Amino acid sequence: MNGAQAYASVAPAGDGDALVRRHADLVKRIAYHLAGRLPPQVEVDDLVQSGMIGLLEAAQHFTAGRGASFETYAGIRIRGAMLDALRKLDWAPRSVHRKARAAAAAIRSVEANTGREASDSDVAAHMGVSITDYHGIIQDALGCQLLRLNDADDGEDSTLDRLAHAGPDPQTEILDDARRQAVIDGINRLPERERLVLSLYYEQELNLKEIGAVLKVTESRACQLHGQALVRLKGLLTEWRA
Repeated sequence: MNGAQAYASVAPAGDGDALVRRHADLVKRIAYHLAGRLPPQVEVDDLVQSGMIGLLEAAQHFTAGRGASFETYAGIRIRGAMLDALRKLDWAPRSVHRKARAAAAAIRSVEANTGREASDSDVAAHMGVSITDYHGIIQDALGCQLLRLNDADDGEDSTLDRLAHAGPDPQTEILDDARRQAVIDGINRLPERERLVLSLYYEQELNLKEIGAVLKVTESRACQLHGQALVRLKGLLTEWRA
C-alpha cells in the first residue's frame, strides 16, 4: 500500500483532515529522530509511511478535553505505528535472537556463580567465544532491539497508547503497573554505568556519540554498553515475563 492508498483507506474528514495537514511535519520529525537510533537498513520513507497511518488514525480518534493536546496524542500514535511496523518487519535472523538470549543467560549464570557484576570478558569466557565475537553479538542484539522502556515488548499497546479507550480496564492497569515496576526494578539492578547509559539514551535522548563524550569513552564503547544493558535487562526480566 502506497502513501496515497493508505491515506484514502483511513482519511479523516473535516477538522480531522485539517489536523493531518497541520501535523504532517511531525511525522517526518519523529521518523528522522527514530531512524537515527536504528540500523541503517531501516528506510526513513518507510517510517514516514507508517507514521502517516498513525497520524490519520489519531485524527480520527482524538477527543479534545481529555487532558492531552492533539500533538502529544498524535506523537504517541505516530511513534507507536512506526514501531509496530518495525516489529512486524523484524529484519534480524533467528540466530541473532538466539545468541542474544544466550548472552543474557550467560550474564545471569556468571553473576549467580560469582556474586558480582559480570564483565565482558567473564561473559565471553562463559559462552566460549572471543571478546570480539561477544561484542559482535551485543551489537547485533542492539540492532534488532526495539524495546521502549515504558512500553510492552510483546506488541501490545502501552498505557499511553490506550488514551483513546473509553474507560480503564482494571486488569490491564494492574498488568501495566506490574510490568513497569518489573522494568524499574531491573534497571535498578544494572551496573551504574549501564543505568547511566539507559538514562542518557532514553530519558535525555542523547545519541551514542554524546553519551560517549559524557562517559569519556568512544562511541563504539558507548554502543557496547547500551547493548549489554539491554541484554542484561532482558535477562533480569526473564522470570517475570515467564
